[in-house]
Amino acid sequence: MHMVSRSTSDYERARLAGVECCVEPAFWSGTDKQHAASFFDYFEQIIEFETDRAERAAGIDHYVTVGLEPKEANYPEMAEAVMDGLPEYLDREHVVGLGEIGLDQGTEAEEYAFRRQLRMAEERELPVIIHTPHTQKPEGTERLVEMIQDEDVTEERIVIDHNTENTVDISLQTDCWLGFTLYPGKIDAETTIDILEEYGTDRMLLNSAADWDPSDPLAVPKARDKMLDRGWDRDEVRKVVCDNPREFFGQSPNFHYEL
Repeated sequence: MHMVSRSTSDYERARLAGVECCVEPAFWSGTDKQHAASFFDYFEQIIEFETDRAERAAGIDHYVTVGLEPKEANYPEMAEAVMDGLPEYLDREHVVGLGEIGLDQGTEAEEYAFRRQLRMAEERELPVIIHTPHTQKPEGTERLVEMIQDEDVTEERIVIDHNTENTVDISLQTDCWLGFTLYPGKIDAETTIDILEEYGTDRMLLNSAADWDPSDPLAVPKARDKMLDRGWDRDEVRKVVCDNPREFFGQSPNFHYEL
């Protein structure tokens, strides 16, 4: 969830809905940043202030991933400075991985930044969140898989996010985890549950893109309830919304959430 864009009451509502822990990935802030230092200020905000706010407002364990997302990789000079400064943030408390990284328009600059950050995470044995593009998603997902395999990084520490019914088969060619972002214009809960019924729950994660546009920080608990209403076994539901994300992020030495 991108909680930096949400009100304190959203944290309170999330906790009432059963959310005890969340991971906030660094993402595009609504306008392209103009300076590398803007990224570092933003990283500080989500690492320190948001972690404190989540605990203070609702007793939620808040973790962060940091990275240069693909849209702003297209400013090469700024992107290089951001990636040069990224390692020190990856070592910070509360940072449990690198992301989101991936493709937006599929440019050479995006591919360069993606590969460099993949290697950065591999060196540190950190989880990675990958953003699949909004347009030409199957082709973009195929290209991401090609680069992951070309870089020979540990696929079990990667989640390919924003999957749809058109990308599941591509993502499943890897040993990566699969994320489904419950968000208008990406995928809805009913379609995601249909996919889980067809493909099973191994390496499957649900998440919400709770940003400034119409979105819902409670998308995951609502999907949980829809799964139960459709007759899913409670242990299987728990696996998707709790056990799988704990196992994935538990690969980070900084992730300490316990039930």
